[in-house]
Amino acid sequence: MHHGEAPRAHEDVTGLGGPAHGDGLDEHFASLPTDIVVHETRMLGPAASTEQPAPPATERLMPPTPPAEPGDALLRGVPAHVGQRPPSYPPHPLQCPSVRDGDEFAAFTPAVLLDGAQVGRLTVRAASVRGDSHNWEGSCRQDAMVVTRVGPPEAEFLLLAIADGVGSAKYSHTGSHLVVRQAALHLDQEAESIHAALTTQDEGELRGLANKAIARAVTELSAGQDYATTLHVLLVPTDARIRERVVFSVGDGGLFVLREGRWEQGNPVDDGSLLDTRTEALPHAYRSVKAKLLRTEPGEVLLLGTDGITNPLTQKDPEFAQRLANAWGGPEVPSLSDFLWQAQTRAKSYDDDRTVICVWEKPE
Repeated sequence: MHHGEAPRAHEDVTGLGGPAHGDGLDEHFASLPTDIVVHETRMLGPAASTEQPAPPATERLMPPTPPAEPGDALLRGVPAHVGQRPPSYPPHPLQCPSVRDGDEFAAFTPAVLLDGAQVGRLTVRAASVRGDSHNWEGSCRQDAMVVTRVGPPEAEFLLLAIADGVGSAKYSHTGSHLVVRQAALHLDQEAESIHAALTTQDEGELRGLANKAIARAVTELSAGQDYATTLHVLLVPTDARIRERVVFSVGDGGLFVLREGRWEQGNPVDDGSLLDTRTEALPHAYRSVKAKLLRTEPGEVLLLGTDGITNPLTQKDPEFAQRLANAWGGPEVPSLSDFLWQAQTRAKSYDDDRTVICVWEKPE
């Protein structure tokens, strides 16, 4: 029996050899009254009696357990794909780095990271998945993410952060891991000031606070290492009366909002004065941290993602975006395992690491 298939008639599911039921037992079970539930089957030896004691009266009243339908498989199987053909790479981890490669951090980085939280009326699902191309090459996942809370109770935020290591930098995976954590720590120190600027909707002050915190976070990275990573941080007040959220960004990827079944970009817009077309990245190849205030309402879904998911989300073929809108725009928040499976929806030519964090807010 292949893994994931339902057993066929008379197939051995006991592991003991032979058919699942002997010919005599088949007729025996077929002749039982339909209002009797058989709870246990014993292996009968040559001298054992074949007479079965009558079940208690209470069991006679229980309805029979319906047989499992073949379509009720518990296994999700291979993630779905958009387009007529699936991507060329296999949809599962293959090789992985070795400790002997000399990069312990890469060797100990899991292919998949899954997280979630519920804070008041806010629910979070988060997944970071090694891309198909990295699976094929045996290199580690270069994306990183953080789901946490920062600030005191009176100025508390749900902080969500993602980073995408730039592949040309040797230790970009380490840089992305460190920068999301250091950014969270330093933004925590500025939480009261950020909360005050958010309530007054002072975008200029928010930008200044973000640049101060991220600049301090960057100094924590070892100067001698070849780091390069993008960074996006979403701060959502845990006080439901405050409707504004703020996103801080450096580099590709960013924020989308699912409104009325459609994805809308929520990224900060550059002022246009930057002529260099290269991707901005921390710790050194960036000019400033962009900031944006965003007002959302309960029922809308916030998506923070690296370009492994935001690029196919904005492709001309809308099938990918529509699949995720259908999966995440319904009345129920998906379970962790369902969210991971949905986040792995594949699209040909999009094989980079994929990190996505979604936030749902329950209406009052």
